[in-house]
Amino acid sequence: MIHCFQIQQKNLVLDVESGALHQVSDDALEVLKLIEGEESFDENFPLLINAPHGIVAGIKSLVDAGKLFSKKTVIDIQNHMGNRKPVVKALCLHMAHECNLRCKYCFAGDGQYSLYDRGLMPIEVGKKALDFLVNESGSRRNLEVDFFGGEPMLNFETVKELVKYGRSLEEKNNKKFRFTLTTNGVLLTDESISYINENFDNVVLSLDGRQHVNDNVRKKTDGSGSYDIILPKIKKLTEARNHKNYYVRGTYTRYNMDFANDVLHMADSGFKNISVEPVVAPQEMDYAFKDEDLLVLFKEYDKLAVELLKREKEGNGILFFHFEMNLDGGPCLAKRVTGCGAGSEYLAVTPSGKFYPCHQFVGDEQFQAGDVFTGLVENKYTAEFKDCHVYKKPECSKCFAKYYCSGGCLANAYYANDNILKPDKISCELMKKRIENALYIFSERV
Repeated sequence: MIHCFQIQQKNLVLDVESGALHQVSDDALEVLKLIEGEESFDENFPLLINAPHGIVAGIKSLVDAGKLFSKKTVIDIQNHMGNRKPVVKALCLHMAHECNLRCKYCFAGDGQYSLYDRGLMPIEVGKKALDFLVNESGSRRNLEVDFFGGEPMLNFETVKELVKYGRSLEEKNNKKFRFTLTTNGVLLTDESISYINENFDNVVLSLDGRQHVNDNVRKKTDGSGSYDIILPKIKKLTEARNHKNYYVRGTYTRYNMDFANDVLHMADSGFKNISVEPVVAPQEMDYAFKDEDLLVLFKEYDKLAVELLKREKEGNGILFFHFEMNLDGGPCLAKRVTGCGAGSEYLAVTPSGKFYPCHQFVGDEQFQAGDVFTGLVENKYTAEFKDCHVYKKPECSKCFAKYYCSGGCLANAYYANDNILKPDKISCELMKKRIENALYIFSERV
C-alpha cells in the first residue's frame, strides 16, 4: 500500500508497510496515483500501459528494493492479539472530581462532574491503586501514573503522599514509576513548582492560546477569564524546568478555527513544547466541528507547518507534538496497531476507586470494570478492549495512517458511533492531515 499526496508544491509518496518516504516528480506522482489503491505492484497493470517506460522502471526498482508496495510486515496480528496477555502498565488517577475552572468543552460537564463520584481521592484509595498497578503489571518494570482531575492540585497534599508511597514501592518490587501531573496551573506557587520539577517526570499544563480564545472557554467559577492568572505561573514552571519534559496543552474549537495563531502565540510566549488538539464534542454543541469546517482546518495545519519550519531554520524552533514523527524507529508494531491500550493496559481510577477504560469513559457505568478494593471485573466491553487493534477496524486497516494514529481514540469512536471499532470521522480526517504535515516536515529535515 502507498499513499500519494502533495503539500507545499512537494510531491510525496509514503510506502505504508515499510515507512519509506519518497519525493517524486509530477509525472511520477501521476503514475503512482493510478495504482495507489493496489496492495502489490505489477509492471503489466493495464493502467500503466501508456505510462512512460522510465518512470515505470524507476518504480519497479524501488519495489524490488522493498521501498514501494512492500509486503505487509511479517507478523500475524490476529494470532498475536489473541495470544497476548496484556498487563496494566499505566493509571490515570482522578485526584479530584472538583475543579476551580468551568471550561465549556470539559468532558466532565463544565468541570462540575454532575452527580457522580464527586470529591477528592482519599490517600487510602490512591495507595490501593498504586498497589494494584504494581501487582497487575507482571514483569513490566516501568509504570506510568498521571495525576489528573478535575484539578489534581485541589488535592495536592495527597498527590505528594502518593508520590512518596510510589517511590517506597519501587526497589522492593523492581518497579520504576514515571509520574505525570496534568494541571490548569491556577494553584501553582513557587513552592509547588519546585516540588513538581523535582518529582514529576512530565507535566501537562492547560492553556488554549491567545487571551481572548482562552478566556472564552476556560473561565473561572466567577465567569472571568483564567489567562492572566495562568500564563505567568506556567511560564515560571517551564522556565525553571529548563523547558524539558512538559507540554503546554490546548484545545481548539469552532470558536478559533485559526488555531495556528494560538500555537504561534504560545511559541511567542516562550513555550518550547506545545500540543493543541481539536475538541471532540456532540454535534449539537456550538463549539463542535462540522464536516464543512475540514478544509479550513486543513489550511491551518499547512500554514502552521510552514511557519514552524521557518522558525526551526532560524534557530527558534519548538516541538509541536502532532508534527513530530519518527520514521526510523519508534514503537514496535504491536504497540502501533493497538494504541494507548485503554481498557486493557491503561485504566482511569475515580476518587472512590472505580476503574474505567480511560478518563473519557468515567461516569458511564456500563464501562465500569471493578475498583481498587475488589480488583478488575469484566463487563460486556472488556474482551473488545483487549482485542482492539487497527485490523479489527475496516476503515483503519486500509488507511495509510494506521501505524501512526493506531486507530484513533476509542472514546471518541464510541461516543460518535456507539462503537469503539468505528473511528470518529472528523477526528480521522484531522489526524490524517496532521500526519501528512508531519511527513512533509520530516522530508524537509533530511
